[in-house]
Amino acid sequence: MTRNNNTERDQLEVIAIDQLVPQDHLVRKIESAIDFSFIYPLVEKLYSTLGRPSIDPVVLIKMTFIQYVFGIRSMRQTIKEIETNVAYRWFLGFGFYTEVPHFSTFGKNYERRFKETDLFEQIFYRILKEITDKG
Repeated sequence: MTRNNNTERDQLEVIAIDQLVPQDHLVRKIESAIDFSFIYPLVEKLYSTLGRPSIDPVVLIKMTFIQYVFGIRSMRQTIKEIETNVAYRWFLGFGFYTEVPHFSTFGKNYERRFKETDLFEQIFYRILKEITDKG
């Protein structure tokens, strides 16, 4: 047996993330079935225009969606998966170098914005309805 010491791990390529996500991947099907922009008017009053920019509320919802759809046990593990999974990054609109929010950031956002409301449930019911309507 000969050992190949020439590895292509450090090969430089020009490629778009879109090219790396298979056309039949579930995240593509979800993205084409659901228009997540309905979330913005629902949460608009929960976000301030002052101070440091917040995490996009659609990204927060999509992160949770990834966790549930792909059966990931915790948000901490979901974040780890997002860091390395190109399809998840594509779904969230992240590039190769986009910093993934720390798992505690998700918890803080949930606590501050959604805990005392039924917005999370409203959003997920709407998503389920859209998915059901589109088969």
